[in-house]
Amino acid sequence: MELKDKEVLKEKLKFAFAPYSGVHVAALAIDDKGNHYYGVNVENAAYPSGLCAERAALFGSVVHGAAIGSFKELHIISNLNKILYPCGACRQVMLQFLKNDAKVVLHSTNLQEERIFIMDELLPGGVKDSDIKSA
Repeated sequence: MELKDKEVLKEKLKFAFAPYSGVHVAALAIDDKGNHYYGVNVENAAYPSGLCAERAALFGSVVHGAAIGSFKELHIISNLNKILYPCGACRQVMLQFLKNDAKVVLHSTNLQEERIFIMDELLPGGVKDSDIKSA
């Protein structure tokens, strides 16, 4: 991912709606065609009715014609001045949208630090389509 794309991702933090936690998160999902889909977290007074940035980006991609299972990268950044890991619910959704060898890149707010994982490392034993279709 180029520096300008990282800067755009960081800029998306300002669109997060987090009046309760104060934690702003932005995500960028990139499919195998190179299309970019952004999402931010949106909180709601009736917890847990909000939505994390990762799921917002992936779910929002569907309306634009993205194919579930076609994503090769997911980038995540927050305003916490540290690396923020995706929650369990997001990891399960990511498992369905991302390829098994997709890169998940966690960025620090200043873009100076990043941690890179392969999707299968983040949720070993997660529920996959093949588990349900073979039942």
